[in-house]
Amino acid sequence: QVQPVESGGGLVQAGGSLRLSCAVSGSRFSIAAMGWYRQALGKQRELVAHITSGGSTNYADSVKGRFTISRDNARNTVYLQMNSLKPEDTAVYYCHVAYTSGGNSWGKGTLVTVSS
Repeated sequence: QVQPVESGGGLVQAGGSLRLSCAVSGSRFSIAAMGWYRQALGKQRELVAHITSGGSTNYADSVKGRFTISRDNARNTVYLQMNSLKPEDTAVYYCHVAYTSGGNSWGKGTLVTVSS
């Protein structure tokens, strides 16, 4: 499967905003769903937000009301708008793609650091 490419991570102060992007190009298969996961140092990877091809979304409780996931199906791109960031949001954020073929792929990750 084609590896998605993330961008948009960086350093931001608490209360600030960042927008992550993840693009998939060159895939032979249609995309069923896309999502963002994160892994903080010493912790397990966890789901942040998920969106289906039909636009249905779900969020981790910890980010509800602060993060918004959206998707451009024509460009095979998913976005994560992160507002009111907190130091506990600091993590490596990974893009995940699930294909209609049943396969899936992960991006390499982008680091988000929120300073207090």
